[in-house]
Amino acid sequence: MYQSKRETEYRKGPGKMPKKTFTPEQIVGKLRQIEVLMSQGKTVPLACKDAGIVDQTYYRWRREYGGLQLEQAKKLKDLQKENAQLKRALATLTLEKQVLKDIAEGNF
Repeated sequence: MYQSKRETEYRKGPGKMPKKTFTPEQIVGKLRQIEVLMSQGKTVPLACKDAGIVDQTYYRWRREYGGLQLEQAKKLKDLQKENAQLKRALATLTLEKQVLKDIAEGNF
């Protein structure tokens, strides 16, 4: 039986769609767009559909970015990125310290 490429790809498993990433500016813009649509009487699912996102994403963004101004959202993302880099650096240094300690004690 013949199967289309789309059906074959669908059956490979869930989560195979490409993930879109939005900048903090775009996220704040989408949140504002949805707020305007909702003030015009649209429901959350319809407003989200018009904005090109699903409601789960809207609620997650609203929890993370709700009430933030554009500059604050940029700063938040920058701080999160810096925090992740610092955590990686700390993990590397901790591992190196443990290795040196084991070598000094002769536990290698």
